[in-house]
Amino acid sequence: MSIHRWRLRHISEQTMLLLLAVVVGLLAGLAAVALKTLVHYAGALVTQLSSGSSIITQHSSLIIIFFLPLAGILLTVLFVKYVVRGDIGHGLPSVLLAISRNRSELPAKNMWTSLVASTITVAFGGSVGLEAPIASTGSAIGSNIGRWFRLSPRSVRLLLGCGAAGAIAGIFKAPLAGILFVLEVLLFDLTATTALPLLISTLTAATVAYFLMGTGVQFKFDIGEQFALSQLPFYMVLGVFCAAVSLYFLRVTDRVEGWFARRRSPWLRMVIGGLLLGLLVVLFPPLYGEGYASLTALLRGAPDVLLAGAPYRVWITGPWGILGVLFALILLKAVATATTIGSGGVGGTFGPSLVLGGLSGYFIAMICNLLGLPPQDTANFALVGMAAVMTGVMHAPFMATFLIAEITGGYGLLVPLLTASAVTYLCISPFERHSIYARKLAAQGNLLTHDKDASAWHLMNMQNLIETNFVIVRTGDLLRDLVDAIQNSRRNLFPVLSAEDKFLGVIVLDDVRKIIFRNELYDSVVVDDLMHPLSEGDLVRSSDSLSDVVEKFKIGNRYNLVVVDDENNYLGFISRANTFSAYRRFISSTSEE
Repeated sequence: MSIHRWRLRHISEQTMLLLLAVVVGLLAGLAAVALKTLVHYAGALVTQLSSGSSIITQHSSLIIIFFLPLAGILLTVLFVKYVVRGDIGHGLPSVLLAISRNRSELPAKNMWTSLVASTITVAFGGSVGLEAPIASTGSAIGSNIGRWFRLSPRSVRLLLGCGAAGAIAGIFKAPLAGILFVLEVLLFDLTATTALPLLISTLTAATVAYFLMGTGVQFKFDIGEQFALSQLPFYMVLGVFCAAVSLYFLRVTDRVEGWFARRRSPWLRMVIGGLLLGLLVVLFPPLYGEGYASLTALLRGAPDVLLAGAPYRVWITGPWGILGVLFALILLKAVATATTIGSGGVGGTFGPSLVLGGLSGYFIAMICNLLGLPPQDTANFALVGMAAVMTGVMHAPFMATFLIAEITGGYGLLVPLLTASAVTYLCISPFERHSIYARKLAAQGNLLTHDKDASAWHLMNMQNLIETNFVIVRTGDLLRDLVDAIQNSRRNLFPVLSAEDKFLGVIVLDDVRKIIFRNELYDSVVVDDLMHPLSEGDLVRSSDSLSDVVEKFKIGNRYNLVVVDDENNYLGFISRANTFSAYRRFISSTSEE
């Protein structure tokens, strides 16, 4: 007896799902720890090789740093081309596409390729984050484990979510944020079926991370100044500013990545992007790598670290100089991130949105303090800015809020975190309806959202619903030809076509039932006289969406609609019964209950 058959006999799918949630959480947590460890040691090795020798002068060190991002992107491109030998995937958008279109199935290679490629990119200075690659890795782990154990598509989808949640929980040691990430970013529904496996997976991953990496959090921070209600208007202003920064980040990444995509040669993209990124890193060292070291320094009240290694640092003096550098970093972080990704590097925008938010919060607090307004705590504003920009970029206000609270221990700032995130979300929603990961998929109609009805009609393929087993008759045919067609058909509708296959109308069996047995009429009655010409309300175009088809079913109370192409060539019929049956099957396959 095979293991699979034994499992089917002795272990229910729900029990198996809970057991596998532990396994997925364990593997996702190990992957998160491995990624953090790899990047740490690889980055340290690169730094040591580039500046550790006593014979390397400061001038030589700047030259080496200038070329490091190019070297990292080159190695990443070579890894993808010659080791992966195919598309490495597009991070979280590929996960969302798999959920929406591909039965939550991700290639097995995705369990390690993003992890290795992002390590190379970030260790050599690529200005991207590790969170999206590790979430993609965790998703692939969950998807493949579910398929290996031959679970149902719904269970595979849930294990995919467990993998993503576990990866986020592991890399940040933040179980609640991992669950909220899956709910808000991957657009899962929180139900009785999803809650327990997600919780088990995130707790397992976070426990693995605590055991292997200690109990410290990503940004250790003690709140020095408690929140006061009088500060609320300033946090609302911060929310508005962060919405503008988020929109700028989204627009710039679109433009820059689009520009690189139009360059046909991958080697040209690599050289241009690597050299541009190298220049940015030399001029603004905080753009090197993830940027979390600079963010940690800001939280500790040490903004001078932003100037460390900068060639112009001797000319920047006073708080206004620091403010100018902050503003430049806010503008250039988006360019650096998009350049890294567009030129061939592998990484995500999760980390950059955190860094950008911290810079934005610190910037607003400094302006308030320099202008003589009521003094604001710069570290608190940096924390709240992190959540606000993440909300604007990722459309995940609760995940952003509780992630910052978990990774900093800053629950004392829960009210300003929620306030700024809500303001940012309200301000950016009219301009961007979807997150940075989902917006392109939504534009293509490939996104499964919480609106199951709208998702079903957008994602179902109308071509699969077209019925073609109708016997056609031609204009000019006689009743005799129609009788032959009736004998060979199981349907009661007969489309009438021209000699060029243009649709002209239909004949309904009930309308000719009284004359089909009158032999004397067989050669005198022409089908044109029996045909019903149809209006636009009875027709759908092959280019129409299923939501348009459903609307016609509702308005006209029709049971069948004729499908034609844009040139009025007949394609078949689509029926109300089959359409709504397919809808019920789709909802059943994507629902967690």
